[in-house]
Amino acid sequence: MKTILETKRLALREFNIDDAKHFYHLNLNPNVIRYTGNSAFKNIEEARSFLKNYSDYQKNGFGRWAVIEKSSGEFLGWCGLKYDEKLDETDIGFRFFEHFWNKGFATESSIACIDYGFKELNLNKIVGRAMKENTASIKVLQKTGLEYEKDFDFDGNKGVIYSVINRNIK
Repeated sequence: MKTILETKRLALREFNIDDAKHFYHLNLNPNVIRYTGNSAFKNIEEARSFLKNYSDYQKNGFGRWAVIEKSSGEFLGWCGLKYDEKLDETDIGFRFFEHFWNKGFATESSIACIDYGFKELNLNKIVGRAMKENTASIKVLQKTGLEYEKDFDFDGNKGVIYSVINRNIK
């Protein structure tokens, strides 16, 4: 398992097939996927298939990463960057088990991912998307330095796009 980056409390690593049970259980909670547009996996095998076919690391050299608490080794959720070819942009995304909400893990891991995207990947801009009703995720985007850019249609719901520009590129 390739560790990509670390923070004071967290290690972010590439997904592996053994994460299937975590993905399955994470998406089972309707509160976790409420604002994502995703549905729950039918079973662990479907989650395993998703992970087997996850190709962002090979295609783009980065992607979403498993977030592991360093002190316990526990899988907390995921966070990372995703490149969208159609839009030619990279977004920050995160999803955590509900019992880990409000502990700063989403903000801590997102800041690390954005920093990695700018310093290691030389990205020009990173965006964050959220449904307008998802005030918790919007607060995370704001805490990580992203600023409101515009509204958009999020799968038939009102959504917002936040963004941050890499100020280190000359």
